[in-house]
Amino acid sequence: MDWTALPPLTALRAFAAYADTKSMAEAGARLNVSHAAISQQIKGLEDRMGLSLLDRARGSGALTPEGMALAEATLDGFAAIARLSAELTGQDAERPIQISTTPTFASAWLMPRLAAFRAKHPELSLMVDPTPDLRDIKPGGLDMALRYGSGRWPGLESELMVETPIAIVAAPSLVGDTPFKTPGELTQFHWLQELGTSEASDFLSRYGAVLNKARGVTSMPGNLVVEAARNGQGIAVSARAFIQPDLDSGRLRLLFEDTRNKGYYLVYRPGVMRPSARAFYRWLVAEAGMHRQK
Repeated sequence: MDWTALPPLTALRAFAAYADTKSMAEAGARLNVSHAAISQQIKGLEDRMGLSLLDRARGSGALTPEGMALAEATLDGFAAIARLSAELTGQDAERPIQISTTPTFASAWLMPRLAAFRAKHPELSLMVDPTPDLRDIKPGGLDMALRYGSGRWPGLESELMVETPIAIVAAPSLVGDTPFKTPGELTQFHWLQELGTSEASDFLSRYGAVLNKARGVTSMPGNLVVEAARNGQGIAVSARAFIQPDLDSGRLRLLFEDTRNKGYYLVYRPGVMRPSARAFYRWLVAEAGMHRQK
């Protein structure tokens, strides 16, 4: 980047304040300068860029098309700087730590452990969003996510929390002890999968099979999938780590495994975390380490 080609920061800030307030006087009050100083800074910016940024013929704070484009860029840029500055300096410490995770991981792994975090950090607030959607992790919003996959998300850091393959299971009351040679044989049954995913069709397609429309598929929150499978309502797709007790007890029978992905990862932005999020990160990594040692 050619830093010398950029307009002066003071002039850009004055213009952004004017674009935000549509008033020279209000922009001056926001920056603790006179309205004349704001007007002078904007005029100097226009001279520097060789453009008209204000549509003075229309008045009432109107911007030219070039002015609107510059206003959008400067307001977005200053807003991002303000959010990141608040994160790094701890000024947004009262904002809850925002975590996104699948409903299955939330109910089976995270929620049973959260009481320990609250006991250690009673002053910190949490906002847990149980969703299979891959939400953006960005300043001022989501701090981190717990996602199932291979650990590769472009532009993000990731650390393995729970290593587990995906298991294809069913209750013995539904499938008996019949041996199945290929996943395609399971299309004679109804399937169960987590709401918002296509796990059933994705698994079958890998083996050249498709869901039987005559048998159908039911999508529901992840914690309900296993319960429905225990009741013999269909073939279920779930992380093996969370249903191992059911397999050990015989409530569910393991039919196939999908080992393409490693397991659940903690995913976050590169760089420095805000203090509250860093506290949650450290606790979560420690909990995952203890889980793996069991």
